[in-house]
Amino acid sequence: MKTDIATTGDGARSGAPSSGKAQRAKVPKLAISLASCIALLSLWEGVTRFGLVEPLFLPAPSQILNRAMLMNEQGILLGHVVASTWRVMVGFLLASLVAIPLGIFLGFSPVSRAVFDPVLSFLRPLPSMSWIPLSLLWFGIGESQKYSIVFMGAFAPSLLYVMEATKSVDPLLIKAAQNLGAKSRDVMIEVILPASLPQILSGLKVMLGIAWTCVISAELVAAREGLGFMIMNGKEYFQTDTVVLGMVLISITVMATDLVFRFVEKRALPWKA
Repeated sequence: MKTDIATTGDGARSGAPSSGKAQRAKVPKLAISLASCIALLSLWEGVTRFGLVEPLFLPAPSQILNRAMLMNEQGILLGHVVASTWRVMVGFLLASLVAIPLGIFLGFSPVSRAVFDPVLSFLRPLPSMSWIPLSLLWFGIGESQKYSIVFMGAFAPSLLYVMEATKSVDPLLIKAAQNLGAKSRDVMIEVILPASLPQILSGLKVMLGIAWTCVISAELVAAREGLGFMIMNGKEYFQTDTVVLGMVLISITVMATDLVFRFVEKRALPWKA
């Protein structure tokens, strides 16, 4: 008994330093990342300040920050960010709501997949820009046109991700459920969806970045606000700092939405952690 207690105590004592080492290991990585960002921004600022690169071609970070502060004082900066984010989320959610159930069904049914495969093969290679002329004819220049561009750009790849995730589910799990009397609908909801959900969410995270590409394409034509409009407007007036600011805001917004997506993923997949 004493031996067990001693062993347990040693294990706890040996485990504590390991945990402490793991926590300390995170600090240098964060410090390295911060130092790398500071060094890059400093080099960027210095190259522009000393005239090695013309500000027209590459504005300094301080110049971009000044442009952001000016646009914020004018009350238009946040509007551009919100407009683009809303368009992305609406189009992306609509594409996901259609692609997930349809992808699970097609992945589960080889006959249905064979029927739908030519349509998917036709839609998948089309870039979002190719839908702009038709979307303008169908929806005009309103918000529906922007949503449709994001939807069409994200739908086909999302559907493909879901189908591949569904086909990768262990067939033994499906056969076991069917042998126990589960119907096709129950197999899809109770077996295939939970088993393929990690891979589906990983694919949707990739598609979220593609959805941002689609909305920028939509905002370059027939838009009055949004980060794509902001970039195009800056280009028209040779305001390179506005162009780069729009690019920076896109990256920051995508990173923020990715953090939200990771939070949802942890909630939806507690066993994955």
